[in-house]
Parts: sequence; C-alpha cells; structure tokens
Amino acid sequence: MHMDYHLLDLWRRYGDLLWEPGKHKEACRAYIDEMHRFMIINNHQEFDNELLDALTIEFRRKGNRNSTINRKFASLSKLLRKHHKNGFLVSLPDFQKLPERNGRVRYLTREEEANLLCELEREDRKYAQLSRFLAETGARIGEALKLNWADIEPGYTTFWETKSHRPRTIPLSRRAQGVVDEVRGRENAQCGPFQDIPYPKFRDGWNVAKSRTTMRNDPQVVPHVLRHTCASRLAQSGVDIKRIQEFLGHRTLSMTLRYAHLSPRHLDVCADALNNMTH
Repeated sequence: MHMDYHLLDLWRRYGDLLWEPGKHKEACRAYIDEMHRFMIINNHQEFDNELLDALTIEFRRKGNRNSTINRKFASLSKLLRKHHKNGFLVSLPDFQKLPERNGRVRYLTREEEANLLCELEREDRKYAQLSRFLAETGARIGEALKLNWADIEPGYTTFWETKSHRPRTIPLSRRAQGVVDEVRGRENAQCGPFQDIPYPKFRDGWNVAKSRTTMRNDPQVVPHVLRHTCASRLAQSGVDIKRIQEFLGHRTLSMTLRYAHLSPRHLDVCADALNNMTH
C-alpha cells in the first residue's frame, strides 16, 4: 500500500467526480488538505491502519470529537476506495466508525423562538420570515433558499435540491403558508421566496439577533436549531417516527430516532402489551 500518490493528487484526480459543488465538497477538501499536511510533516508513506491510528491521535489532540473524526475519515475513505477500485491500491485500511455520543438535542422553546424572532424582525424582516418557515417545515437552510415559486402550491411545497438528492413534498402548516403568502408580495422575491437572501448575511443577522437574547452564549443556537425544533415538536405531538423521517427527508431512520424519546406516547404500546397479558 505504498503511497504512489499524495492525497492532494487523489483529490485533483477524483474530487470533481465524487463530490458535487457546494459547502460539503469544500469541507471535504479542507479535511483532505489537513490529512495531506499531516502525512507530509510526519513522513507517512502508506495508506494503512497505522496512518488511521496516528490521525485519530492527532485529531483528538486538536479536540476533535469522534463525530468530527468520522466525517474526516469518510472523505479519506471515499477517495481511497475510488483509487482502489481503479486498481492503484492493493488493499484499503480498515476504516471503522468511532462511537458517537448522542448528546441532548437542542431545540427552541416557544418562548425562546418568540424572543429570537422578535430580534430577527429588528434586524431584517426577511430573516424572521425565513426562520419561521424553517421552524414550521424542518427544511435545511439550503433547501429553503433554493425554493422556486413553481415548487410551491397551496398547502404544499416540494424541495428538489436536498442533501439526500431525493426530492420530497411536504404539507405546509398554516404558519408556513402564511409566511409564503407574506413573501409573495416582496419586491425582490421574484424567483423564489428566499432566493434574495444571501446565507452569509442571514447567518450574521442571526448572530446579532441572538446576541440580544438570553441564548447569546449558547453555541448550539445556530440556524440549524430550527430544524431540530420542528422535529422535536412533531415528536412531542405524538407523530410517529417514520412520518417524521419522511417529513424531514432523513436518509435513515437512525437519524430520526434522536427525537423518539421526546414522544410522550411512542412506548405506550409496550405498557399496553404488558397490561393485556393474562397471568
């Protein structure tokens, strides 16, 4: 498994083939660059288990969590698997996913959401409208920003550009429909309801609004918390986990199971079964 190519050579060869343009590709490129520099500095000449061990130790020294290390290794594995498939690597190192702790899911209470939306209104009404829509649909920010008016019909919207590359159509709540109706009259929203909002400006406005609330020092209160908020409220309302998975567009049920414990009734069937047993 001698390294006939540097990692950056593999990226130049396969990067555009394996990753579509976007933030995910940029992040993976940064991971590959980081690992490339480590290999050069430490004179690692082979793609083997010893390299994975050394990288794991280095990442942990930097304070990376197992989840972050897994993401970095996923990008490395993708490159090496392609190189192996093309006949340039005899064998692959043994990539094993490190255990990840399922921490507490952070979501907004109704009061926290109201306070944050109030401050977002002060920054820019467009930011508040987008945030309401995200909290009601559970959409990823990129999905919402790319919506076209043709994707929206009364009571429903279709997200075509999704992380899983699978379009999904969801019903709109009254609150989400209200946002859409409000935005239709906005002068700059010609192509889609939120396409006139640059994400960096929205993120900056979010941070300014957040700084004026009691959540100012909470690192988990980022725009993605609105997706967690939607999912958590669905679970708390007793919606079954499979429907939540479809609503959010999760590729696997395990991603949705983070919210299952919030459902007050999803385990009632267990007690009912025991109660109904004859003794």
